[in-house]
Amino acid sequence: MEAYTYIVTNPKKTTLYTGVTNDLRRRIIEHYLARGTSKSFAGKYYCYFLIWYEAFPTTNEAIQAEKKIKGKNRKWKEELIRKRNLFWNSLNKNVLGEWPPNKTLPPESS
Repeated sequence: MEAYTYIVTNPKKTTLYTGVTNDLRRRIIEHYLARGTSKSFAGKYYCYFLIWYEAFPTTNEAIQAEKKIKGKNRKWKEELIRKRNLFWNSLNKNVLGEWPPNKTLPPESS
């Protein structure tokens, strides 16, 4: 199963959050829905703009990449992002097909 290591940022691009998921589309929507909440670091700091990601053949490889990234300083992370996304453009629409999510939102629970 494919897994992803990803970096999201807030609208002002001042905070970075690195994570791992096996469903990048779902995870970006989860970050978007949690924005402004104190449930998580990404939610608290409005980190829902996808600016970097990489696919791996296994979850273990994605976790190892996440650990490596989390162990680096901000300058290193900025260079990693710029290599693929020079201007830190949001990749949300590329991944979801729309932004903000409307059709891609999960159905509401009753």
